[in-house]
Amino acid sequence: MGTVVVTGANRGIGLEFCRQLKERGEQVIALCRSSSEALDALGVRVVTGVDVSDQASLDTFAASLGDEKIDILINNAGILKRETLEEMDYDTIFKQFEVNSVGPLRVTHTLLPHLSEGAKVALVTSRMGSIADNTSGSRYGYRMSKAALNMAGVSLAHDLKDRSISVAILHPGFVRTDMTGRQGMIDADQSAAGLIQRIDELNLDNSGTFWHTNGEVLPW
Repeated sequence: MGTVVVTGANRGIGLEFCRQLKERGEQVIALCRSSSEALDALGVRVVTGVDVSDQASLDTFAASLGDEKIDILINNAGILKRETLEEMDYDTIFKQFEVNSVGPLRVTHTLLPHLSEGAKVALVTSRMGSIADNTSGSRYGYRMSKAALNMAGVSLAHDLKDRSISVAILHPGFVRTDMTGRQGMIDADQSAAGLIQRIDELNLDNSGTFWHTNGEVLPW
């Protein structure tokens, strides 16, 4: 049993992370901007007012931990917008970089003093950030921000190895959530179960790998 921190925990995959990890006995700290009835019903420790793009809110949470250590940090919070070449919106592109790319790096850096020796850091990214896998174009902000997150994950894997901290770069699959408009191929509970298995299998030897929730290693 360990302490797990999950960002973007109030719905979708984040909520399922909290539910399944709580059920197996982990001490779950659920971070979100605002909670939900479903999250409140889980009986985990819920911390609201945390925005991964707001350093002050992260500093406040980190200070509240005191000497408490984190065994697993799951950077799940993210946003999806839908720019096309014909309908470009640079504001939404920049916002996706702020939340999807810089956000997880900001969270990890802020909480670094609280990560235990042998801790694991998970980044929920997307295969839409794979350059080799891009066969349809569009979604500029989401694709670019997730590609940047993938790069951050590899750098973190190198930089944290000497601290015995490993990093997983995880694609959840095409999941039926509010973010995808309930379109997709799998449900959030199935996605989270696979992602938890990938985190369980994570170690210093495979740190920095880009995995599908089903265990497939994805191309960059």
